[in-house]
Amino acid sequence: MRPLAFLAPAAAVIALATVAHAQTQAQTQAQAQAPNVTTTLGPRLQEQIEDLGPREVQDQADRLAEEVREALARRNDLNAATVSLVLTDLKPNRPTLQQLSDKPGLDRIRSISVGGAAVEGEIVTADGRRLPFAYDRFNTSLAEVYGFTTWWEADRVFDRVARKIAEGDL
Repeated sequence: MRPLAFLAPAAAVIALATVAHAQTQAQTQAQAQAPNVTTTLGPRLQEQIEDLGPREVQDQADRLAEEVREALARRNDLNAATVSLVLTDLKPNRPTLQQLSDKPGLDRIRSISVGGAAVEGEIVTADGRRLPFAYDRFNTSLAEVYGFTTWWEADRVFDRVARKIAEGDL
């Protein structure tokens, strides 16, 4: 009985090591084939960086890229593609920290504005096809502002852009 008592835990350790190794290889392959997503700021937005706050604008550009990466990870149609995003315009629904600092009369909660974002870009597939796209959405009136966060409408735009890219609905 003693030899079996030793073999059972050893077999369990070997099985777990094999599963861990297979998961590591699958992750490595997924990363190797994952689309390359880059985000830059358009000239119009670069003029507004100081008014909106450089850190918040960069955070939004990073969020856009992450939304697209996540959407593409759920869908493997564009493996090994390059997605170049240009954030051309960005409007907050609530004042940014920089705006609150520059204009003390603004209220973080009660001050609202029409918000949104505009994104342009190009997808270069693994076979070399170039697929340009553009998407924008802005609130047209204050009555359309439903969210309670600074970047509510911009977040909705990023989600839609990511879904449209992943679904090939450009």
